[in-house]
Amino acid sequence: MSKIADKFVSMEYGPALEDPKEAFAWLDRHSRRFGHFINGAWQPPIEGEHFNTTDPSTGDRLASVAQGSAADVDAAVKAARAAFPEWNSLSGHIRARYLYALARQVQKHSRRLAVLETLDNGKPIPDSRDIDIPLVSRHFYHHAGWAQLLHQEFPGYEACGVVGQVIPWNFPLLMLAWKIGPALATGNTVVLKPAEFTPVTALAFAEICQEIALPPGVVNIVTGDGRTGEALVKHPDVDKIAFTGSTEVGRAIRKATATSHKKLSLELGGKSPFIIFDDADLDSAVEGLVDGIWFNQGQVCCAGSRLLMQESVTETLVAKIRARMETLRVGAPLDKSIDIGAIVAPVQLERIRRLVDQGVAEGATCNQPGTKLPVKGLYYPPTLLTNVHPSSTVAQEEIFGPVLAAMTFRTLREAVELANNTTYGLAASVWSENINVALQVASQIKAGVVWVNSTNLFDAACGFGGYRESGYGREGGREGLLEYLEPTWFKRAAQLPASPKAEPHPEIEESAPAGGLSIDRTVKLYIGGKQARPDSGYSFAIHGMDGSLLGEAPLGNRKDIRNAVEAARKAETWGKVTAHNRAQVLFYLAENLSQRTDEITRRLAQAVGEKQAANEVARSIERIFTYAAWADKFDGAVHNPPFRNVSLAMNEAVGTMGIVAPTEAPLLALLSLILPSIAMGNTVVAIPSERYPLVAGDLYQLFDTSDLPAGVVNLVTGRASELTKILAEHDDLDAVWCFADEAAAAQVKALSIGNLKQVFTNEGRAIEWFDQKEAEGRWFLQHAVQVKNIWVPYGE
Repeated sequence: MSKIADKFVSMEYGPALEDPKEAFAWLDRHSRRFGHFINGAWQPPIEGEHFNTTDPSTGDRLASVAQGSAADVDAAVKAARAAFPEWNSLSGHIRARYLYALARQVQKHSRRLAVLETLDNGKPIPDSRDIDIPLVSRHFYHHAGWAQLLHQEFPGYEACGVVGQVIPWNFPLLMLAWKIGPALATGNTVVLKPAEFTPVTALAFAEICQEIALPPGVVNIVTGDGRTGEALVKHPDVDKIAFTGSTEVGRAIRKATATSHKKLSLELGGKSPFIIFDDADLDSAVEGLVDGIWFNQGQVCCAGSRLLMQESVTETLVAKIRARMETLRVGAPLDKSIDIGAIVAPVQLERIRRLVDQGVAEGATCNQPGTKLPVKGLYYPPTLLTNVHPSSTVAQEEIFGPVLAAMTFRTLREAVELANNTTYGLAASVWSENINVALQVASQIKAGVVWVNSTNLFDAACGFGGYRESGYGREGGREGLLEYLEPTWFKRAAQLPASPKAEPHPEIEESAPAGGLSIDRTVKLYIGGKQARPDSGYSFAIHGMDGSLLGEAPLGNRKDIRNAVEAARKAETWGKVTAHNRAQVLFYLAENLSQRTDEITRRLAQAVGEKQAANEVARSIERIFTYAAWADKFDGAVHNPPFRNVSLAMNEAVGTMGIVAPTEAPLLALLSLILPSIAMGNTVVAIPSERYPLVAGDLYQLFDTSDLPAGVVNLVTGRASELTKILAEHDDLDAVWCFADEAAAAQVKALSIGNLKQVFTNEGRAIEWFDQKEAEGRWFLQHAVQVKNIWVPYGE
């Protein structure tokens, strides 16, 4: 009996190879040479250039693929533009039927698509067959439903137009589905560029579009390298860009689109923590690690690449991980019994080797199993780096390979600090048998997705996306659809005239007004709940409609903005108070403004006229009530994905925000931007209208008497163009809202790339601040929050 048991322990798996003949036959039917898919047909590249795509497990050529030029991209965009009016005018039901047909055809060809994906990418066939392709069809099914319900669920919104989409090589067909599904459901047309390493399944999808008779030009696929993607991003007739890839390229795209009106969503890199507490089921946690870091060879943006272990279980846990690593099989991706396949390309393999060597040089200990790697192909063994310092390269930089960097912690607070000790914020995994501990940690981690006692779970109903330098925007779920929609009124809004160039302001010389002496009115900055003199020591004159001197406003500078941001950061506990408490403060603010209506209206009238001043104050009171009402009602959702989990979609505050108010409606417009921000728990550094910044003096008196905590709102007056630049460049702000002219909007987008802060602008378009439809409500609230999906398992 013992001999038989020994055999079960010692015997090796035999090869169980998936037969690739159907995939090869499909490639051969196309003569292993592909053009672009433009306007519903295969088109040769205009400049005639092709490149080879290869099987990373063998180096064998799979096919020759067209290299897209700017002319090819232009042809694709023109086809998409021509197809847009008819596609957008179709009923939601007709679009739903096309999406349903795509889902059915993906299922019909699922085996061939899985094999093609494995051949082109190097991932194990079980991953392609059992995870990727089923999720592809799931996304098309899900978005067929959204197409059917679109006009009921999103009244007042319409499609962006022509969408440019650039996808990565780690999940080629799944990323295509993530992007094309919501784009088509919302009535957009698409030009998609697949990654140059893995274009084959995108081309197979193009054939599926032909099979279901999708109208020509609705989906266009242009292959090529970074030059092709750059041409698509910069094309002037593209209305939106959706990009998944590295943070470095994301920065370049943000900068390249800054002067355009393109809507932008970025799903970028990550350095996700995998946190294991001492009360966790360690065996389950180890299996979670296998999925968290060695799934898809670690080439996953949300891979749990930073292991944080509670000190008391470190020795036991490391021993279990090392033992499990010895059983992982590395080999031919088409073998159904292997765990780790091939690395996608030589350049990626070299990057993994270089970063591991650097980690060892910085003091880490490298643990690798005795696994024999195939002689031919691009492979790297599963790797555990221990003794890693939190500031070391391997703990901070995305390796994008099967490499786990391990660190320890003692307390829950230290675990959260380590988890957030990165510029990224894409995902996290928390393991504890104490649900209170798990959810407390999940709520404090700066990440768009947190899995409790699980990892790498995805579903079309649940939004996915990051915080901080992991990008902005979401894919999947209701919030993912909003990335492809815009308010109808906003798309039709007129452009504001350019702001006049600011004249340099000399030092103010005080003079007594005619008619005798009066008491000077000079407001101060409002920072950290206190009135503060400007660092510059200067102020500038504010004149009324009749040219009379109304008073002087402080001339704020970089140091004042720095002090205001620091004060706002210290006040971030505002986001932790209950929504009911925030609502009470706002109601109190409205009450106090109501009591001072006559006084504030009289002063404001000197700048904007009696009629507008009275209207502004009245509407301001109403608007405060609106956001007091929203404070405890703009809730998240509970998703029910097809697993034994629920996903809690939580609306979380973005953090500390900079706000640039428009020149028109000095009181109402400023409050219309501040109120949704603070109602959702953000703290604010605001630049009031340069036309009448004296409104700051009235506001900080209201804030002081309304129990608004110090630092929640900070007001810095001065030259809007100068202060806007400082806000956009400040790397400790999480977002900037700029509602000024087109040049200011472009400036903020271009200068925000340092920490990839979220940017919300009016694109230089006019907003009627007295109109409820345009100037208040969900559109502003959606930009004041970021959705965190917390996946919680249930059942045994």
